[in-house]
Amino acid sequence: MTPSPRLSVLDLVPVRTGQTSAGALAASVRLAQLADRLGFTRYWFAEHHNMPSVASTTPPVLVASIAARTERIRVGSGGVMLPNHAPLVVAEQFAALEALAPGRIDLGIGRAPGSDPVITQLLRVSGPTAEVDRFPDHIADILSLLSPDGASLRLTSGREYAISATPAATDVPTLWLLGSSDYSAKLAAELGLPYVFANHFSGEGLERALELYRTEYRPSEAHPAPETFLTVNASVAPSADEARARALPQLHSMARLRTGRPMRQLETVEEAAAAPADSVGDDVIAAMEKRWIIADPVSAAAELRTLAARHGIDEIMLAPIGGSYDSEPTDTTPGREQTLELLAGELPVA
Repeated sequence: MTPSPRLSVLDLVPVRTGQTSAGALAASVRLAQLADRLGFTRYWFAEHHNMPSVASTTPPVLVASIAARTERIRVGSGGVMLPNHAPLVVAEQFAALEALAPGRIDLGIGRAPGSDPVITQLLRVSGPTAEVDRFPDHIADILSLLSPDGASLRLTSGREYAISATPAATDVPTLWLLGSSDYSAKLAAELGLPYVFANHFSGEGLERALELYRTEYRPSEAHPAPETFLTVNASVAPSADEARARALPQLHSMARLRTGRPMRQLETVEEAAAAPADSVGDDVIAAMEKRWIIADPVSAAAELRTLAARHGIDEIMLAPIGGSYDSEPTDTTPGREQTLELLAGELPVA
């Protein structure tokens, strides 16, 4: 039998019709605790801004909350969108998180803004951010600032000025580079860092990005060999029909995003089922369904094993996208919980 990959979770904290941000966050806390109990490897939060259907806006805050409410699972960002933040602030936040939950913190960093141009400009004029053209320099700065030895700055007077993200670090979070193009794959290889391709969002260019990363990888002291895994959207239910019904709200939402239509809170399963046919959106949905895992547990587990074997990876990070029915409580996320539980029953995650 094809070996089973380890499983992890990527959470965007989805917000559905009739749900508040508080309800969505409460549901994600429950989901993270479930992943911890089931033996999943890591639990990451994305960074997106000003989206009606996404409450994952501040990964460090969410990471701190989940780290305090779980016992063993690694917790991190998938990722911090570095152009929105000052590198020193990112280093300080994750150095503090590592001190609070030693050995359990991942710092995933991306180069995209995670929002539209208006929000990107608002972030630039309202607080400290990082120049996207200096992304490689800022990654190197964060690595230095997080190290126990810290970094140094040469002042105009010629004096060296010591800087550290935390006064007395004993360990550092694991830094991952994230991306959906060749750029981050090549940079991760050059710096000797772990790398994740955003397969859940794009899927295009996956094979090339992994090949570039692996063939151009330069071993580092912390990471002598390349490390990577895949992300994938997944809706798993006792039957394929239910899995598809629960996937439809997220499929509709992504179709609206990809066709430039106004975004709104996620539909419930009933709302998605009642939506009128849309030839353009339906074509986009059909293309996405080919790359997502939407199946019963046995079929889904087989697809994940095949995916891992095809790309030579031993971990898959699921973005559980199962939607909710009208009658389901708004402080829970049964469709997403079901996906984790059913897959854990088919794949030895612990």
